[in-house]
Amino acid sequence: MDNFAALSGGILRNIVATKSSAENPPSAKPPAKPQARSSLFVGSTEKAFQVLEAFNGQHRHMSMAEIARNAELDRSATQRLVYTLEKLGYLRRIPDSLRYGLSSKVLRLSYHYLRSSDLIERASPYLLDISRSLGETANLHELDGHEVVFLARFPGRHLVNIDFAVGYRLPAVFTASGRAILSKLDDAQRRAVIAATPLRPVTADTETDPQVLLSLVQEAAHKGYSLAMNQTMAGDIAVAAAITDDQGLPVGAINVSVPTTRWTVEKAQDQLVAHVLLAATSISKSR
Repeated sequence: MDNFAALSGGILRNIVATKSSAENPPSAKPPAKPQARSSLFVGSTEKAFQVLEAFNGQHRHMSMAEIARNAELDRSATQRLVYTLEKLGYLRRIPDSLRYGLSSKVLRLSYHYLRSSDLIERASPYLLDISRSLGETANLHELDGHEVVFLARFPGRHLVNIDFAVGYRLPAVFTASGRAILSKLDDAQRRAVIAATPLRPVTADTETDPQVLLSLVQEAAHKGYSLAMNQTMAGDIAVAAAITDDQGLPVGAINVSVPTTRWTVEKAQDQLVAHVLLAATSISKSR
């Protein structure tokens, strides 16, 4: 479980994006009416999280005005929220400046989540075994909205990308793990996730055609696993299989990532698929 220390505050993010279909422009249908919020909803709590989520990889340290702009709040509300969050220990003032940043206390929430996750507890021995036996990086992903989140990461002897830490997020339909998870959902759910994804390429080879993405998910459903190459990182091959509950619904996916400098698609299919399928099946049955 030492790998949990790699967790970044980014796991607090829960971004839900929508994408309009090119075949159905906004003028084709009247705008949807905003849903009325429950009287139980606490707006001030939402605003506090807007402030925390404003501190992402692009905005590590910000002034009060920058926080207000990125959190989409007025200056007065931002000032009160920043003061409160600083007093609670979740924000810190950068010495000799008027800028603020996240404090390490943010990690406490994430750490408690990871420690309380039954899925991580069940999957970790299998991830560790794959990492040690194959010498390659093994990951555990969970679907959150239209993204997959890294819940655990066991580096192999040849770690390729150190940016993908626990808590990192990627568009689900661009990843082998996301496609494997979606393959266990019904067609309407698959289409909903694809429709909600901003289909902006991450690499030169990222597949962004909705129909092709849907066919790749269907292919994963047929094969029982998914293989993706150069989709979220150039020079990467990933093989993934879904982990399911006792109803057959996906709760996550196990993924092995290898570099194209040492692996081919054929070699990955021949040597990785069996390991991934066995681990995913074993984790699914280890309740």
